[in-house]
Amino acid sequence: MRRWRLAAGVAVAVAAASVATVIALPASAETAAFTVTGSWSTGYQGQVEVRNTTSSTISTWRVQLTLPAGTTVVNSWNATQSASGSTYTFTPAGWNGTLAAGASTSFGFIANGTGRPTSCSVNGASCDGSSNPTTPPTTPPTTPPATTPPATTPPPTGSTPVAQNGQLRVCGVKLCNQNGKAIQLRGMSTHGLQWFADCYNDASIDALADDWKADLLRVSMYVQEGGYETNPAGFTAQVNNLVEEATQRGLYSIIDFHTLTPGDPNYNLARAKTFFAEVSARHASKNNVIYEIANEPNGVSWAGIKSYAEQVIPVIRANDPDAVIIVGTRGWSSLGVSDGSSSSEITANPVNASNIMYAFHFYAASHKDNYRAEVQRAAASLPLFVTEFGTVTATGGGQVDLASTGTWLDLLDRLQISYANWTYSDAGESSAAFKPNTCGGPTYAGTGVLTESGTYLRTRIRTADNF
Repeated sequence: MRRWRLAAGVAVAVAAASVATVIALPASAETAAFTVTGSWSTGYQGQVEVRNTTSSTISTWRVQLTLPAGTTVVNSWNATQSASGSTYTFTPAGWNGTLAAGASTSFGFIANGTGRPTSCSVNGASCDGSSNPTTPPTTPPTTPPATTPPATTPPPTGSTPVAQNGQLRVCGVKLCNQNGKAIQLRGMSTHGLQWFADCYNDASIDALADDWKADLLRVSMYVQEGGYETNPAGFTAQVNNLVEEATQRGLYSIIDFHTLTPGDPNYNLARAKTFFAEVSARHASKNNVIYEIANEPNGVSWAGIKSYAEQVIPVIRANDPDAVIIVGTRGWSSLGVSDGSSSSEITANPVNASNIMYAFHFYAASHKDNYRAEVQRAAASLPLFVTEFGTVTATGGGQVDLASTGTWLDLLDRLQISYANWTYSDAGESSAAFKPNTCGGPTYAGTGVLTESGTYLRTRIRTADNF
């Protein structure tokens, strides 16, 4: 296999895997070979390996790729990306700049459009290695390299959850970071944006990131109940703004299409397609966005939910092919338990899509041992994400049940299942994290503004992450 190579010492090669498509550049361009590690009708995923073939350590590297008109890079990982016209420059992410003699690193990117690079340079020189006698033979390696660094690669610099973990993906039944390590995210969910918009401002999100030391913010956008259907543009803008706020603080963000009444998500299929087309296009270049496409399906069969998911997921994938997508489950996202069913209907007939997870919701004072047993069973074969749970009854009110909540969270910790608590608001219900009249005020950090539920969740979330 031909390799891009810099005679001065830094070689760039595109790794070939057994599933990759090798595409030669046109004769008029600098001679090279490009390996596509995944492709679809509107784009592809590529990977570049940077190798130091000298006998000395190098402290940095720079790769420049020029793409034809109509093709753009929308996302990249393990590199810092900038663009000038159709030329994209990739430099180290920070942790992978220094390469010892013989060492290598790699970065990847998602392209929107089908055009392959027409030129390549490394540290200002051509990537063409045709004149270098040490260019490896054209036979692809027998062992496909990973698309992310091995587990022993040092994490990126920075302490935020996104800096440490980068682009997430589903690996087996776990949520994994860019290095393939299974992780657990812990955070909070907003309440309905139509009611509690004043709870979500710079001070409150600062508190979530810095005082609570949370990993994620779930942005809960009701579709009915005075939500999205009344003002699609306005609610889409609110969601986008909160995603930007989370991104600035290095938090992951779940965009929750909060369907509740009616419970059949197909009722909102057209709205879902419109909404997710817009938000996925807006956030496609980010590595911290997760899409939850139906909050709590109810009064609908698993077949109906599956059909909805398989129509909405391609809309997101057209813009954001590598994001994790979460699918709601039957019986108010109870894996079917609240409808007298179980997760077996999902394992027997899973959604026909990759890089997806399934939602599970619980309210600790109402859902106890039989629900926990189902989660334990389902987690062996399905990737689960608890996108919503409460410390109280399923009504959102009643007495806080810390004993059951603790049992639940211990189980989720042991199974490495990520979660978001309902709710980061001052709603007049015992599930709220803030005391009444906190929102709109200046103070959100510390325990003085927190309810019993908020105080407990803050303590659980603040414990050190195992990233």
